[in-house]
Amino acid sequence: MKSTKVVKVDPDNPEEQYLLQASGILKTGGLVIIPTETVYGIAANILDSKAIDRLYAIKQRPRNKPFSLHISTQERIEDFAKDIPVIAYKLMHKYWPGPLTLILKSRDKGTIGIRLPDNEIARKIIELSGVPIACPSANIACEAPPTNFQGAIKDLDGLVDFAIDAGDTRLKTESTIVDVTGVPLRILREGWLKNNGIEETAKSKTVLFICTGNSCRSVMAQALLEKALNIRNKTGVEVISAGVAPAVGMGATNEVRELLKQEGIDVSAHRARQVTKEMIDRSDIILVMDRMHEQRLMLLAPEAKNRVFLLKEFAKIADNDLNIPDPMGSSLDVYNKIFVIIRDAANRIAEIL
Repeated sequence: MKSTKVVKVDPDNPEEQYLLQASGILKTGGLVIIPTETVYGIAANILDSKAIDRLYAIKQRPRNKPFSLHISTQERIEDFAKDIPVIAYKLMHKYWPGPLTLILKSRDKGTIGIRLPDNEIARKIIELSGVPIACPSANIACEAPPTNFQGAIKDLDGLVDFAIDAGDTRLKTESTIVDVTGVPLRILREGWLKNNGIEETAKSKTVLFICTGNSCRSVMAQALLEKALNIRNKTGVEVISAGVAPAVGMGATNEVRELLKQEGIDVSAHRARQVTKEMIDRSDIILVMDRMHEQRLMLLAPEAKNRVFLLKEFAKIADNDLNIPDPMGSSLDVYNKIFVIIRDAANRIAEIL
C-alpha cells in the first residue's frame, strides 16, 4: 500500500503551495487530512459520490450517519441551509468561527450539520478548493478523535491522498453540536462549548435600531434603551444601532451628545456604521425611524419582515404620522422634540423585553 504524502507546516504561517496542493486534491475527488482548532479531520468534496463512498469506508461509518459540512465564511451558510432561525445567527455571531456545529434545515432535504472552523489552514483550503467540504474527525469509528497529527495518521497512512501536519490542535476537544431546527434547541453533543453558555446565548435578545446616518435618532434610541434596561435591572439584551446610508466613522452630533449628557449618558465614543445583513439576521426586533428605512431593509433581508417595526409605534404620543423625522441640521428644539418621542418609546420597549 502506497504511503500518504505528508507535509509539515507552521500553523501560524502555512506555506501556500501546500494549501493549494491540498485544495487541488479535494477538487479532483481526493481525501486530505487537515487540522482544525478542535481535532484533525479527513476532508472530502461532499458533492463527489466516490470521495464520500471512500470516506465512509475508511471511517467504517454507517451510511445513516451523514457528514457535516465545513465552510470558509459565514455567508456560505445560506447556500446549503434554509429557514435559518434568529437563534442560529446569534450562535454564529458569538461562536463562529469556532467549535460549534449547527444542525439546520437543508436546502435539499432533511437536515445538515455546518461548521465554520477557527483554523486558518482549514478555512483557506476550503476556500481554495471551491467545493463544499465534509470533514469528519480523522479516526476510524469508535476510536478517539485525534488532537495531534500522529494520532490522525496512525490508522490512515496510505488510505488518504495527502496529509498536513500542523502539530497539536489548539482546543483538543470536539465541537459542540446544537440542533436549531426546532424549539427549543437541542444540544446533541457537549464539546468545547458548554451547555450553559449555549443556552444563555439562546435566551438572549438583540434589539437593532436603524436610521439613515447612525449619528442622531438611532444613537439616541440605543443609548436610551440601554439606560432603561439598566434601571430595570434587565440583563441578557444586546442593543445595537446602524444606518442605511451613514458616513462610516462619524460621531454622534453635538445636539445628540448634549441631550444624552443631560440623561447622564456619554456617547462620545460612538461611531456610525453601516447596517449589514448579519446584524439583521441575529436581531429579534428591528426598529426603524421611517418607512424608507423599512423598505431598504426589505431589499437587504426580506425574510426579516415580521421583525421590523416603526419605533414610533411604541411611543404614547398621539400622532397619525408614524415616521420620526431626521433632525440633522435642525435646531436643538427640534432635536429635543424627537428625543422625547424616542425616550418614551425606549421606556415602553424596556418594559416589554
